[in-house]
Amino acid sequence: MRARRSWSKVTDDAPTHAELLRLVSVAGRVADHSSLQPWRLIELRGTDRERLGRAISKAEGDKGSSTKPLRAPLLIAIVASYRKSDKVPRWEQEAVASGVAHALSLLLDEAGWGVIWRTGHYTRSKAVAKAHGLKKDEELLGWLYVGGKPPRSGAGRRKAVDARKLLTRMPKPAKD
Repeated sequence: MRARRSWSKVTDDAPTHAELLRLVSVAGRVADHSSLQPWRLIELRGTDRERLGRAISKAEGDKGSSTKPLRAPLLIAIVASYRKSDKVPRWEQEAVASGVAHALSLLLDEAGWGVIWRTGHYTRSKAVAKAHGLKKDEELLGWLYVGGKPPRSGAGRRKAVDARKLLTRMPKPAKD
């Protein structure tokens, strides 16, 4: 995880469907209250990406086709697929779907693939939802763009997180 970074530019190489299945089975092990599995993933390759480009353009009120989905040979749509539950609220189910996506991005990176999680306001549009075949109780959280890691210099390394600023203790109780 220390070396993980987002790869905005990738090569045309991509993991196979079989490789992806193995990684998804591991990513699906995230903490999941009541084991609801409130998520699913959609694999987009080839002309699927062109169809998504047309849906994005429609969502933005443009004609033609957005080239955004063509930036990587493989896109993995992350879908929160909400389940009815008295114990697990909607926000927690979305957190599980996000956890699966993040775990998958780490696994892909570890396997040598370049990955970036992309979103946009059009993830909530009707045209994009329809293109993905989303059901009534589903929301698109974005896409993992996946491809080969191009050669790159050591430049662009991320700074370490200053955990002292982000890890705190519970405040002391106020005195009466």
